[in-house]
Amino acid sequence: MADKAYTVAEIQAKLTGTGFNPGPIDGLMGRQTMNAIRMFQVQHPGLDIDGIAGPKTIKILFGITRAEAEVKASPLTSVPWLDMAVQKKGLNEKTNNAALRTFLKSDGHALGDPAVFPWCGDFVETCVAVTLPKEFLPANPYLARNWMKFGRETKPRFGAIAVFERGTNGIDGHVTFVVGQGPGVLYCLGGNQSNSVSVTPIKTDRLLGCRWPLSIAIPEEIYLPKAKGGIISVNEA
Repeated sequence: MADKAYTVAEIQAKLTGTGFNPGPIDGLMGRQTMNAIRMFQVQHPGLDIDGIAGPKTIKILFGITRAEAEVKASPLTSVPWLDMAVQKKGLNEKTNNAALRTFLKSDGHALGDPAVFPWCGDFVETCVAVTLPKEFLPANPYLARNWMKFGRETKPRFGAIAVFERGTNGIDGHVTFVVGQGPGVLYCLGGNQSNSVSVTPIKTDRLLGCRWPLSIAIPEEIYLPKAKGGIISVNEA
């Protein structure tokens, strides 16, 4: 018997059901669907990471349950992207410009001079790209709001990538890592916060969402330490 041919909509539905995010189930093989296929392929050795739902990818995809797919994600023993961010804490875009620029280029490319360009997305991208080299990054990761298309959705938790709105035009944003919580705020470690890599409280009513890498299993328990102090950020720079 010949293998069954699956429609794009069926592939999208199966990806969704196994914990990946192909976007709307619309029957169109768009960028987000191809990204979801790539991340599925990353987690299954032996598959070409090409974003194409070929026979081998289809056979594995439709042969597993959601629970089996989740098991294949690496268990979290540390938060490597956050560990790297912590190592860079204190770097200032002006006084430590050379060291910061060297770090931001360590993944092979960078937006430009952090003293000139808003670099929160560049910092998050570098931390993720260096520590999770197989993780698929969003298109134009320097635009903070594009990180809403990264990985999978999660509740605020230690190490989550958080995207906040910034300004009133509905376009600008800020992306950073969650490290704590307080009354009405999330404490975040990120770049371009008071011109440096720092921990800053940001109001939760600005939060657009939190994301988690697809290649790392989301911990069942939400760990988010309580913190206090600091000046609440209203316009990251």
